This record gives sequence, structure tokens and C-alpha cells, in this order.
Amino acid sequence: MEIEELHAVAASAPRSFADAAATVRSTTLANGLQVIVWPDHNIPNVALNNWVHVGSRNEGHGTTGLAHFFEHMMFNGSSRHPRGEFDRLMEAQGASNNAYTSQDVTVYQDWFPRSALELVFELESDRLANLALVPEVVENERKVVYSERRLRIEDSNAALLEEQVQATAFLAHPYRIPTIGWPSDIQSWTMADLQNFFHSYYAPNNCTLILVGAVDAGQVFALAQKYFAAAPAGEPPPPVRTREPEQQGERRLVLQRPGLNPLVHYAYHAIAASDPLEPALNILQTILVGGHASRLNRALVEEKKLAVAIGGGWSEGFDANIFVIHATLPEGASVPEFEQALDAELAAIVKHRVTEQELRRAKNMAAADFWRGVSTIDGKARLLGEYAVMRGDYALLFAAPEAYERVTRADVARIARQVFNPDKRTIGVLLPSGGDAQ
Repeated sequence: MEIEELHAVAASAPRSFADAAATVRSTTLANGLQVIVWPDHNIPNVALNNWVHVGSRNEGHGTTGLAHFFEHMMFNGSSRHPRGEFDRLMEAQGASNNAYTSQDVTVYQDWFPRSALELVFELESDRLANLALVPEVVENERKVVYSERRLRIEDSNAALLEEQVQATAFLAHPYRIPTIGWPSDIQSWTMADLQNFFHSYYAPNNCTLILVGAVDAGQVFALAQKYFAAAPAGEPPPPVRTREPEQQGERRLVLQRPGLNPLVHYAYHAIAASDPLEPALNILQTILVGGHASRLNRALVEEKKLAVAIGGGWSEGFDANIFVIHATLPEGASVPEFEQALDAELAAIVKHRVTEQELRRAKNMAAADFWRGVSTIDGKARLLGEYAVMRGDYALLFAAPEAYERVTRADVARIARQVFNPDKRTIGVLLPSGGDAQ
């Protein structure tokens, strides 16, 4: 899509979008469960997201991977519904579900016709209050998670390098923990570990329930009261007090693995999701690695042919996370030559700023992505949850288009200077040792 077309997408976005905030209603039950509803009656369907405020950031020594493990366990039955019945009952009503775990949150997703609303409330409240931790099921899921780790991390050069860089970039903060967990921890969780983790984090006061679609707020609040109110609030989960100490110099690691292509992974300490510079950093991300016309792809892949692929981005979290740039180099390529060229491109961003054309393109891409997101009930639920949980106020969602449009070249230069500091980066290199990639 050309610049002019993208600009037209942004310009034609509904000017009254900010008024949609008035249609969103929120309540908090006596047990601390926050419920947010955005009615959208365009289709007779509903999207429900339960944002549990727990991720790998909340894990400790010996218990890494538990947040991701419970993403699996929550589909494995309760004291009222045996294993497999959650999916069976939902599918019988034409509904579907999924879930994902990040460093900061675990999100459970349901999509269903509005006729299944009460059933979904009953099922979601039941597994939150009555999850069954059956030893045989626990051991089966432990094997599943361990196999998943081998497939996704240990058998992937790129994923293994990323994990090692993450663990090196953070010395103290739990963002150094891989979401899937360390292998020895997965093998050694005890039943007491599981019970303590579940009771600490799976409580109503640690959840945010988002519903978007063919519902009315009063109806949803009544069902929330009926099905969730009886669950007692838990003790407030222990806060993450650790702050990463300021990095004093570049860190570097080198891996050797069977394969053909060298890999390079840069990680710079950045900001938290709630930082006022968040729009500027996302615009910078788009300018650098957003699509084929991005600066780094044009310079290092298409023109100089020092890489066959380049990408990256910023991990938005409760705490300051890292901005990464990762590249796959041609077989036999020089890693120092690539690093020198990449360093020069980042230094040019800091010294000379981005161009007005680059800024306009990034803003238009951000606008196009945003309006595509809020065009569906699934996208609305995801974005509403992101702003409510990660940024602390769902109302900020409705000011997001203007916030991105206000970003200036000076804002982008400011965040580039702050982030792209060579003394605050970690560089990981994977050198192929020959033979087939694992």
C-alpha cells in the first residue's frame, strides 16, 4: 500500500471514535474481579478475554514455567467438569477458545454466539474456582510442556539464541526467565508448588474480565455477580520489587550450533508499556523493521545484502523491557561487517533523525493496524484488555489514534537516543558449525 493510500486510511477513520468510550462500562465485584464491557451488536457473537495478571515475571527460582503450565492445566477439568468437558460443551454451542502466556499476563479467550453467554460464564467461573490438580493429568501436561520446550526452543537456533540473550540482558529482573521455563524446573515442580502458585494468582482480584459483542452491560454484570461473586478474594499477590540495575557496558555471547546461517541478536534496554514515550517507540519500531520498506530491511537486506532477513521489536511489559533487532545472515557472511553496518544505521537515526516521509509512513501503518484491530470484536477485546491491564486505563485506547498522530521527529529522536546506547545493549551471535540445523 502506498503512502498516500495509508494516509487516506488514517484520515477516514471515524472522528467520533473517542465517543465510543462512553459505551464501555466497567464494574468491580466485591471480591475484586474487574469486568469491562463494550457492547457491539453488529453481529450476534461475543468475545470474552480473562486477563490473569500473572506471567513468567512472577515466577521464582525452581518454579519457572508455572504460568505457562497453568495455561495448559486450565483446560484439563475441574471438580465439577471432568477433563475434556470444557471444550465439548463450548463446541456444542458453536464456541471456540484459546489462551496464551507472556512475561506479564496469561489470557484466556472465548468466542461464542450470544446464546452461549451464560454457559461460558459458568465454565469460566468454575475453572477459576475449582480447577482440579489430578496427579496423572499434571504429569501428562508436564511431559507436553517439556516436549514443547524441546521443539520450540532447543531445536531452534533462533529461539535458543533469543532465550540466551534475554537471560544475559537481565541480571536481576525476572524478565530474564523464559516464559516456557527452564528444563530442570519443568521436571521438578511439586504439587505444593502448583497449589501455591494457583492460589496466589488465580483469584478474582487478580483478573480482568473483558467482554465485547452482542451483550448489554447490565446483563453481563448480573451474570458476573451470579457466577463469580461467590469466589473469595485472595491475598494480594506478592509484588515484583526487583528493578534491573543500570547496565554499565556492552555484554556479548557467542553460541555455536549446527546450521548454515549466522544469526545476530541485539537487545537494548527500553521502557515499560505505561511510559509516555510508548507511541514514539512503536513508531520508531515501525520505521526500523516494519515491512519491506523499513529502513533496516532496505539498507541491510535489499541494498547491501548483508542479511537475508531482519526484524525485531519491543516487548511491552509492566516493567521496562528490551527492544530487539534480530537478523539472519547469508551462509558464510561476515558477522563483524554486518554489525558495523547495523551500528551505522542506528547511529544515523540518533544523529540525523528520521525523515518526514518515514514518520508519515509509520504513522499511517500504525493507524491502519489500529483500525483493523478495532474493526472486529476479537480485536476490540484484545486492545481493551491491553490498555486496561498493561497501561492501567482502558480509556487510553480511545485516545490512541491521536497519541500516535502527535508523535514528532523530535520524539522519535529522543527515544532513539535513550534506547540505542551501546553501553546498555547485549549482543548475541550464533555461528553455524556446519551440518544440518537442528
